[in-house]
Amino acid sequence: MIIIAGYTRTEAEKRDDTVAAFRGMVERARAHDGCLDFSISADAVDPERVNLFECWRDQTALDAWRKVAKGPRGKPREVAVSLYRTDNAEKPF
Repeated sequence: MIIIAGYTRTEAEKRDDTVAAFRGMVERARAHDGCLDFSISADAVDPERVNLFECWRDQTALDAWRKVAKGPRGKPREVAVSLYRTDNAEKPF
């Protein structure tokens, strides 16, 4: 399993429009084979932060998605995103 998680920052007045611009990409990713979860969302506390989360079955699925993923282009002020690999998932509660 591959998890890509983190955030970007943009101007507070542009954040909600930025999130909305990715709606189509989120819908396509969630329908893509091997996507376990995909989210681009406004942060509940920081008005400049856009949270990113992707979870993929494996590298093959992620690679296939990257070949067709076309989202809006922009230049965020800050990017803090990491890729994590794991073979283990368990219920947290």
